[in-house]
Amino acid sequence: MLQVPFIRENREKVIEGLKKRNLDATQMIDDVIALDETRRRLQTELDNTLAESNGLSKEIGTLYKSGQADKANALKERTVELKETSKTLGDDLNTTVENLSQLLYKLPNVPHTSVPAGSTEDDNEEVFKKGDIPKLHANAIPHWELAKKYDIIDFELGNKITGAGFPVYKGKGARLQRALIAYFLDKNTAAGYTEYQLPLLVNEASGFGTGQLPDKEGQMYHVTEDNLYLIPTAEVPGTNIFRDELLNESELPIGITGYTPCFRREAGSYGAHVRGLNRLHQFDKVEILRVEHPDNSYKALDGMVEHVKGILDELQLPYRILRLCGGDLGFTSALTYDFEVFSTAQDRWLEISSVSNFETFQANRLKLRFKNAEGKNELAHTLNGSSLALPRVLAGILENYQTENGITIPEVLRSYTGFDSI
Repeated sequence: MLQVPFIRENREKVIEGLKKRNLDATQMIDDVIALDETRRRLQTELDNTLAESNGLSKEIGTLYKSGQADKANALKERTVELKETSKTLGDDLNTTVENLSQLLYKLPNVPHTSVPAGSTEDDNEEVFKKGDIPKLHANAIPHWELAKKYDIIDFELGNKITGAGFPVYKGKGARLQRALIAYFLDKNTAAGYTEYQLPLLVNEASGFGTGQLPDKEGQMYHVTEDNLYLIPTAEVPGTNIFRDELLNESELPIGITGYTPCFRREAGSYGAHVRGLNRLHQFDKVEILRVEHPDNSYKALDGMVEHVKGILDELQLPYRILRLCGGDLGFTSALTYDFEVFSTAQDRWLEISSVSNFETFQANRLKLRFKNAEGKNELAHTLNGSSLALPRVLAGILENYQTENGITIPEVLRSYTGFDSI
């Protein structure tokens, strides 16, 4: 959530920045400033009214003690008026604060200056590419056909049990899935991230804290009776560990990692681009999260990008990195890099990770602060990244490592799988 003082002091900068998202926020920004002025006026009037009332109460007590009951009773009539006024002012103030909060919740983060303008994913900027695209044999097939041929993922069985988008992993497919999770976690903990096992359900406050609510409410599975939400990513419970926390500067940076299943209701269209593992309602993902000092967060973002690059280098998958344009940027992000693996069998790029800096946007919602060197409370910066999302990584491995005789397992995973081919 954007901070009101920042909006007031940088009105034009905020409006121009949000134009990168193809959003004309002029009216919303002016409404925020107007509501904040009303809030401050009402707060001042309420404080003055309460101060006058308290002063009169003391004076009335003194008059009664000195035997001046008539004067005291006359002043009591004024205190009744002040009490009614303070109630009206308090109600108006609460309404104004609520209206201001609801408006702020609708404003996305201001993109970083390096974010390119653009409307769709076609306007994203490629900043890095590595790896040779393998030349497959003449009978190469996409992963959903490989999964059926070698009986390692059953999409029809998942559809029978639950519905489309809930695959069942079997035999060596399940072992390979488990191997990837363990490998990702080992890489992350070796890089200094502390492993957490996190809840798969979160409350409403957690959803608001990281910005999934109200922006993505329709994409989350909602357990209505208990008002809990299935997590769309480990980012939500992981970042909410630090909600309402006041840290010491010496505790920064903080890095955590965790594996969770993820659940997303997002509607899927039809066609090869969403077949098989390309788009699921339930999938596995390993996440990395950081809480950083504002001065260090972009250096930390670069470090996270290099970390994910190292994993893909070891998996020997061809990949590229995109800097997302304003129109494709997530609601809460100031800057996002997407990693994509090339699927030779599908002849297309598959997104397998997003690494983002949210600056103070989430921290302001979370009330995540630290005490700086001057002893003042300051909002921290939060970052997160997939390290990695499994479905499309698995799809890339199955397709790019296929041979006429089966599927070769990347060398770095063999100690985890216990086999070198399917």
